[in-house]
Amino acid sequence: MRPTLSWTPSGVPAPVTTELDEVARVVGERGVVVLSGAGLSTESGIPDYRGAGGTLRRHSPMTYQEFVGSEEGRRRYWARSHLGWATVARARPNAGHHAVAALRAGGYLSGIITQNVDGLHQRAGASAVAELHGSLARVVCLSCRRTSARHELDRRLRQANPSFRAEATKLNPDGDVDLAEHVVREFRLVPCAACGSGVLKPDVVFFGENVPRPLVRRCYELIEEASAVLVLGSSLTVLSGLRFVRRAAEQGKPVLIVNQGETRGDSHARLRVELPLGQALTEVAGRLGCA
Repeated sequence: MRPTLSWTPSGVPAPVTTELDEVARVVGERGVVVLSGAGLSTESGIPDYRGAGGTLRRHSPMTYQEFVGSEEGRRRYWARSHLGWATVARARPNAGHHAVAALRAGGYLSGIITQNVDGLHQRAGASAVAELHGSLARVVCLSCRRTSARHELDRRLRQANPSFRAEATKLNPDGDVDLAEHVVREFRLVPCAACGSGVLKPDVVFFGENVPRPLVRRCYELIEEASAVLVLGSSLTVLSGLRFVRRAAEQGKPVLIVNQGETRGDSHARLRVELPLGQALTEVAGRLGCA
């Protein structure tokens, strides 16, 4: 299974604007759920998949089937991700993340659902974030199911590969980097430290893998309880996020999108704001006294 890069627009598209009056008004009524995507983190130096310069145009990310079915695939992933993790770990929340956290602290947001795996919402101080696709900061054993911190695996991988030297170039949203095959072949994997033999996987949802059902139910509950949905920096190409927009629209709840570029959810939205997210969200937070 390979990720979807594009879609055929259907339905009547949302009006496109650069004005934030309606966003500020709807958020000001409180009870809004944010659904964020990779576009929110690009200002922190983490690229997106499907934007104008999206990495899917040059890079095929790891799939679940390849990871569990091939030791070579796992070696390739961990060698590249081991190098890319340092960049992700150093990334800092941008103005958009801080504005979302301020709106949450101010009581304007009833929940945050993120498709991002970088943890930047939490580093900005946002609470109770539903990580739809998991987190790169955690690792899970596919045998004993124990989870552990990524920094601990990073330490073990450095010990197992003392001569590993490579330059991180072209970081991808899933935390790996482009790396020559001859470098990958020399990389040594390590087993789970708890059970001694299990295969370790980042605690993220790969392409071709399902989001855990309890988490999906919780996200639907957030949508059920919400007064409106605010989409931030997501093309909504994949069903994992689009389904929540569809559910909100079916219930007659306003859907507002702030994204630079058309999204698959535009036909369900009241409007789409075409502005950089840091600028737009900082202005909305300022209008509501949360700056």
